[in-house]
Amino acid sequence: MEIWPGTPYPLGATYDGSGVNFALFSEVAEDVELCLIDDDGVETRVEMPEVDGFVWHGFIPGVQPGQRYGYRVHGPYEPEQGHRCDPSKLLLDPYAKAIEGQVSNDRALFSYDFKDPSRRNAEDSLGKTMLSVVINPYFDWGHDRPPNHEYHDTVIYEAHVKGLTMTHPEVPEEIRGTYAAIAHPAIIDHLTTLGVTAIELMPVHQYVQDTSLQAKGLTNYWGYNTIGFLAPHNGYARGQRGEQVPEFKAMVKALHDSNIEVILDVVYNHTAEGNEFGPTICFRGIDNAAYYRLVDDAKEHYYDTTGTGNSLLMRHPHVLQLIMDSLRYWVTEMHVDGFRFDLAATLARQFHEVDKLSAFFDLIQQDPVISQVKLIAEPWDVGDGGYQVGNFPPLWTEWNGKYRDTVRDFWRGEPRTLGEFASRFTGSSDLYEHSGRKPIASINFVTAHDGFTLRDLVSYNEKHNEANGEDGRDGESHNRSWNCGVEGPSDDPEVQALRLRQQRNFLTTLLLSQGVPMIAHGDEIGRTQQGNNNVYCQDNELSWVNWQLEDSQKELFAFTAALTTLRREHAVFRRRRFFAGSAQHGGQSEMGDIAWFQPSGEPMSESHWSVGEATVSVFLNGRAIPTPDNRGRRVVDDDFLVLFNADHEERSFRLPGQEWGEHWLVEVDTGVSVVDPGWHEPGSELSAKPRSVILLRSPRETPTAPSGVATTNRT
Repeated sequence: MEIWPGTPYPLGATYDGSGVNFALFSEVAEDVELCLIDDDGVETRVEMPEVDGFVWHGFIPGVQPGQRYGYRVHGPYEPEQGHRCDPSKLLLDPYAKAIEGQVSNDRALFSYDFKDPSRRNAEDSLGKTMLSVVINPYFDWGHDRPPNHEYHDTVIYEAHVKGLTMTHPEVPEEIRGTYAAIAHPAIIDHLTTLGVTAIELMPVHQYVQDTSLQAKGLTNYWGYNTIGFLAPHNGYARGQRGEQVPEFKAMVKALHDSNIEVILDVVYNHTAEGNEFGPTICFRGIDNAAYYRLVDDAKEHYYDTTGTGNSLLMRHPHVLQLIMDSLRYWVTEMHVDGFRFDLAATLARQFHEVDKLSAFFDLIQQDPVISQVKLIAEPWDVGDGGYQVGNFPPLWTEWNGKYRDTVRDFWRGEPRTLGEFASRFTGSSDLYEHSGRKPIASINFVTAHDGFTLRDLVSYNEKHNEANGEDGRDGESHNRSWNCGVEGPSDDPEVQALRLRQQRNFLTTLLLSQGVPMIAHGDEIGRTQQGNNNVYCQDNELSWVNWQLEDSQKELFAFTAALTTLRREHAVFRRRRFFAGSAQHGGQSEMGDIAWFQPSGEPMSESHWSVGEATVSVFLNGRAIPTPDNRGRRVVDDDFLVLFNADHEERSFRLPGQEWGEHWLVEVDTGVSVVDPGWHEPGSELSAKPRSVILLRSPRETPTAPSGVATTNRT
């Protein structure tokens, strides 16, 4: 076969219309063979003719998109020195833009002998492993443009490609569970009606079905087991041989047409190859010591801060290059709008400690493409010092785990949470302001894919993960949940009503808080996982969104959509800056933009924050928003008063005096089905049902009479 020298850049397989340039990095390789696989599975091996800067490369004229290929890397197999080259294993291209197939649970994938791990297993993995595919990079984007929603205007919806779409009756059965299903008008209409501005997709990089799960008859449903950082997962595509790429692009284009951004949940902290007992699929056989963190004095073992068996070596320049090339590819070629980084503390571990100024963050900071998209950190890992909420650099936002925990504790009636609840509701300035960041640094969430759904959060005290086959050892055991008196499903109308009220309380708190709200898919319609808080391996009805909705679920959706509308229409709930000064000590801030009150109507004092009360109200001054809009105009909003009653009894609130507002109209009351449309005067008393939120509005221009006010809860 004719092969030309080609070029060492770009890495991967690059089609130019006349042929394909192949380039692979390996510092340890002694020889590299490019393996072309035909439709019958027959392999043609071509020795890579050139190597420059440890990049092996060559150009083959005539090769077309759809060509399947892999590599065989010849070099040392010395695990005790950190080297695991094994030419009997057909390896994926780390830069593959499409991948075909899945791995089988076959011993040919493993470089060691199961009976004697010190001996090498030379079985050929061809036919048992995945194949890289050459793609056609050309796609008609038309007039596609990024929505570019500012963070303070953003409402994020965390979703799973398959889980969101598998049972939707309006989505054609043949496309359910695919990128095309996400792009279907029925799904997009649901998102736009809900008020979502960004969909955050759980992993769509090509991932591997773990051999250990396959042995149990289970699957890796969530997808946090990446093997291809530039390839869309083939399991979410209708076609194969590279068709997942145009299908993914078409999904992004459709979402952008509806003004919805696409954020990817990305897993750059580890790969699917696991520890020393894992399969050899890609990186391990190419250059193990360059790609992975190894134990310094025992290089046959992997240094693991992810709980998955391995961690990428974040101080190696080619690992950093791979991640940055991947990020730029998804932005420039796939048009995505941002990333949520799984276990991001691992990316900060340049050596052993977590260092927010590590090389990875330096590269992000100076990159003209990646620094301009949305960057969201999951600010923890399982290593020492791995909980880093509040400590990421200024460009970054963070999943605020402290927000989740505090709000859950408040609504289940935990004592001594009031002061921290106030901090979380107002944007967590204690976590972010010291580093010059703003409320938008906090991605607020109550639930996410990992843990209980919102409905299960108010229906179960304990996890029920029996279906996972791990004897209850998996999943979080301390969920800060409360079952409202009965574990699991209940026919008691009072229990059902309380659970619905609690769901409304959580959603109201989330969508009225300063920061960026994130809703987990299905929470707006009361999705349940029957108490399983770790459905990572459940690719079935347990984890899929059930679209057969009862009336109460439809009402919850309407309630949530009304809250997002309220948030969008009123800037006071999405401020760009923190409230001025501390509102906790004297009850109000120095600028008068916020004030906290006891149920008696008296301002909060320092002592009242620590008495274990579960009731408080907060005044939000719509006339004291310091940041102008994008046209330089002063932002003036209505004033709002939020009454929080997390107590198990009905509580009476006295509204503050006339200086805080002349007339108050109830906008939301989670404790009733019909809102009183009348005006409430300063100093009057208002009764809040047990465990409920009441939101009152004082319009800038008060009408002479409450005519035209809706007689039902706008939710």
